[in-house]
Amino acid sequence: MRDILTDLRARCADGVPFALATVVAVHGSAPRDPGAVMAVDAAGTVLGSVSGGCVEGDVYEVAREVLAGAGPRVVSYGISDDEAFGTGLTCGGTIEILVRAHASEDERAELAALLDLIAADRPVAEATVLSGEAETGARLVVRPADAGPTTGTLGNEGLDAAVTDDARGLLAQGLTGIQRYGAHGQRRMQEVAVFVRTYAPPPRMLVFGAIDHAAATARIGSFLGYRVTVCDARPAFATRERFPTADEVVRAWPHTYLGSTEVDARTVICVLTHDPKFDVPLLVAALCTPAAYIGVMGSRRTHQDRLARLRAAGVDEAHLARLASPVGLDLGARTPEETAVSIAAEIIQHRWGGTGRPLGDLTGAIHRDR
Repeated sequence: MRDILTDLRARCADGVPFALATVVAVHGSAPRDPGAVMAVDAAGTVLGSVSGGCVEGDVYEVAREVLAGAGPRVVSYGISDDEAFGTGLTCGGTIEILVRAHASEDERAELAALLDLIAADRPVAEATVLSGEAETGARLVVRPADAGPTTGTLGNEGLDAAVTDDARGLLAQGLTGIQRYGAHGQRRMQEVAVFVRTYAPPPRMLVFGAIDHAAATARIGSFLGYRVTVCDARPAFATRERFPTADEVVRAWPHTYLGSTEVDARTVICVLTHDPKFDVPLLVAALCTPAAYIGVMGSRRTHQDRLARLRAAGVDEAHLARLASPVGLDLGARTPEETAVSIAAEIIQHRWGGTGRPLGDLTGAIHRDR
């Protein structure tokens, strides 16, 4: 949604009707995750993608039908690899897509309110009925309990209450998926399928050390969707001019800043200073956080010296094992930009459990189970 957020908000503001197709389930190999969207407006303009090109043509036709008044629909695409080129889904997996219209003023106003929250980086979840003993397309917008009221309805109080509770749990974990309930929200029943799409604020990338490699890493971090902070204690280096793509540039001792800012299980930390007076206190602090990834730049000799210093500071082996050091995958990188790509590749590998090996050397599904 975020990749076409500006365009969707503009269409809502201008009163342009459109249909929105959303991937709600993925089975096996597929190019886009649940939550990926494609919009088709009244003029036939297409925004976004639900399959990287495999089934967009058919989804476009469904969207036009829905926009013309056919009502919301859930469509499924899935075939075996040897049949793939005959029907378009060449990856061989299965995807399910919800297509619904935002044609009326009320429908666009409801979506606009959600888009405003997403644009402001406010945590919010959208729950939509897919099938069963409730109206397909019925919608509930859920915010954290202390952040505002729930709006919309899925049909009855019991279902709304159960989905609200589960949506808040999924939102806290940054998860998206289908939940199933009884007609009135009963647990362990299957009558109603509800797709819950969560919109948590972007994950953070904390880059320490205002060097050329940091500028390149900040750029690729922004490209990957992270909210990027660059931190360095040296005022001459930590400047907005040197890091125009970063969301913020902080002038502070790294360990002091880290101790004062929010770090969660989605945060990635890149330590590019390779100076013991900065690295050691910073890493002692970083290893006490739930950060998803802690990468540290330096040669192998620097790495061994750093480990000795950290052990002397009381860091145990289990914590030291969390360090990705020397940082990055072995791509043969030379320039700051190439090094940034190797760091980004390692972050992606760590997040999804990839091997880091060429796909041509492997067999089996390319896209791992979500």
